[in-house]
Amino acid sequence: MEISQLVYFIGASMLLTLAPGPDILFVITQGISNGRKAAILTALGLCSGITVHTAAAAFGVSAIFYTSALAFSLLKYAGAAYLLFLAWKALRSQGGSGYASNAPPPSGVALFRRGVLMNVLNPKVSLFFLAFLPQFVTPGANSIATEMIILGMLFMAQAVIIFCTVGFFSGVMGNRFLKRPAMGRTLGWASAAIFAGLGIRLAFAER
Repeated sequence: MEISQLVYFIGASMLLTLAPGPDILFVITQGISNGRKAAILTALGLCSGITVHTAAAAFGVSAIFYTSALAFSLLKYAGAAYLLFLAWKALRSQGGSGYASNAPPPSGVALFRRGVLMNVLNPKVSLFFLAFLPQFVTPGANSIATEMIILGMLFMAQAVIIFCTVGFFSGVMGNRFLKRPAMGRTLGWASAAIFAGLGIRLAFAER
């Protein structure tokens, strides 16, 4: 791959990562509701999910979601159900913690897993990588799959930097809000609304 093409790929990837979308909105929500640590761990989970979509695109698995309406629907409804479950948990929250008062805060593993699941259970992401990565593969490359995997890892690297930065600053804002109980309750309702909105949007997503 030429240097100019690589620079163009990274630039395009950064713009796409910064564009308003479910993932970056999810990171911001976690930061404002639960602080820097929660946002960063969630961001790392979301970015780890990119490895699954990259492998699926490189080895042709993502094409199943493009050709099979059933496979696409099954995955998107699973993702929508998970987001609605998160909305339900947010509704049960009290105060500024963002979680039910009689339940312990989620562990780092739980936060990371939440990010992975949200990313992996979105078939639109798989279709995005299936369409985006091949545009930057060198024509006549000996191993198209290898180049796509490398491109996917580069995409993930810049996404980690951007999402963690966004998570850090949203967490700084959130820590200020969480000092006010009334604001904490408002954030709990806002989180529930965002999760529900994302879930409904995914449920009605088309290929």
